Amino acid sequence: MTRTHSPLWRFGAATVALATTFAVVACGSNAGNGAAPVPPGSHNAHAGRQPAPPQPLRAGERFADLKMAEAYTPAPPEGGGTDEYRCQVIDPGLTKAAFLTGTQVTPENVAIAHHAIVYAVPPGGAAAVREQDAKTPGLGWQCFGGTGVKGAEVEEGEAAWVDTWAPGAAETLFTEDAGFKLEPGSLIVLQLHYNLLATDGRPAGSDRSAVRLRLTDGTPQTREFVTWPLDAPTDLPCSPDESGPLCDRAASIADVTKRFGPEVGGTADEQLEECGQSAPKPGNTQTCDHQVEAPMTLFAGFGHMHLLGRAIKVELNPGTPNAEVVLDVPQFDFDDQRLLKLPSPVEIGPGDTLRVTCTHDAGLRKQLPQLSKLPPRYVVWGDGTSDEMCAGIMTVSPRKS
Repeated sequence: MTRTHSPLWRFGAATVALATTFAVVACGSNAGNGAAPVPPGSHNAHAGRQPAPPQPLRAGERFADLKMAEAYTPAPPEGGGTDEYRCQVIDPGLTKAAFLTGTQVTPENVAIAHHAIVYAVPPGGAAAVREQDAKTPGLGWQCFGGTGVKGAEVEEGEAAWVDTWAPGAAETLFTEDAGFKLEPGSLIVLQLHYNLLATDGRPAGSDRSAVRLRLTDGTPQTREFVTWPLDAPTDLPCSPDESGPLCDRAASIADVTKRFGPEVGGTADEQLEECGQSAPKPGNTQTCDHQVEAPMTLFAGFGHMHLLGRAIKVELNPGTPNAEVVLDVPQFDFDDQRLLKLPSPVEIGPGDTLRVTCTHDAGLRKQLPQLSKLPPRYVVWGDGTSDEMCAGIMTVSPRKS
């Protein structure tokens, strides 16, 4: 993901307004340990589980079954490691607008498919996605934390995070007459995290995963969901026992800028300004208040961080008699970024505040295969595996009053 410069992320722009819709069940197991719980902030291989069966179609719904264009054989990244994050583009072939009311990922090779994310790219970003696919050798392209395509980024309003899958995942359907609008020409980007830990990083066969979309034509009364990412800064210093040139904040920002360009590199300081903070406050926990600028209904949300994430929370009107926690993930797991529905929708509008709070842990760097061989760094916002994010991505629907 890259970061939006608008506090409402083009709120009301229906052509790009899509979001994470459906939850996955908790991972709940480590490879080789049966039902041992996944420790917070962990990034372990899932035990193989059969996908949960889809729920029956409801009135007016239909399934659209999509599949990767061809089988892909994952390989570990250069420099070592056991994980590959690969994005594949899939064309749903829509000839008319439809509302997305459910998704289900079905991996072909469950031995290596660790988790998956489904992104929806509106027609305006389709050309950028196809160009990225065409210029990258092999099937698809490397990606992490987002599509990795300029012009089709989630937090710029150019794409949507539609679903997160982990083994055993099941649909969670909203009961309201609401969905996420897909226009003709939209594309699906499927990001697969392939984990080759069981084969010590050696290739372990191919995979051709599938995605089933639950679609409906909707009615004039159907409410359209949009997403509102609530960001907070990431200013995570190196642990006391770590040292190195990238443990300096300025050097780390320069490194992010070199890898992803000035727009991403400038995010760390821009976030401080937008959150009303005159200077960075290095530490594990960061917060940011976001003012609600338009009437809307809040339905659900999920927390997004990277591998060092420990916990994320979103509070409505904190410190007031009407304070309410609308998102709480006390034990964050990168591979189980579940959407959490509110017990009932909450009406919010001008005058309300949403506060996002994230906690990261630099100590996890030594425990994770993806990070343990990398030099320590002062972690700031960035798109890479070694960078971090803090975003409470809320599912909302605009209302007129």
